[in-house]
Amino acid sequence: MLKIIKANPDDDKILTEITKKSKAHWGYSDEQIEKWSQDLTITKDYIKKSKVYKLSLNNTIIAYYSYLNINKNTVKLDNLFVVPEEMRKGYGKTLMNDLINKTKKEKTAKIILEADPNAEKFYEGFGFLKINQIETSIKNRFLPVMELKL
Repeated sequence: MLKIIKANPDDDKILTEITKKSKAHWGYSDEQIEKWSQDLTITKDYIKKSKVYKLSLNNTIIAYYSYLNINKNTVKLDNLFVVPEEMRKGYGKTLMNDLINKTKKEKTAKIILEADPNAEKFYEGFGFLKINQIETSIKNRFLPVMELKL
């Protein structure tokens, strides 16, 4: 059975594991994942302060997303990760649709995000447009900044 529910602080370790495994799936080296370790770690405090939703399949967490309210009209999708063995089965799409529905109910005008270059096409499929790019800590590596007007 598939279920999306609010994450609780005790989910921190499994969400961090999902984040790191998912990131590594896209060909990033162990060294790079280790460099990003702090950014890829989901803490109990982060879960308490953010809106974090987990997707469970038969009581096993396989994916999650989190977002932050930037202001009254804008939310930022901060994370969306699926365990590699469950990728390309529609779970990311399920989470994106859940996010869009939740933010529409909150009367949000737009969703913004900084996409991993490997996920840019995924977000374009939902109508996100690239509005900018930011340079990362890796020289000459840029992340697309994307926006979806609701």
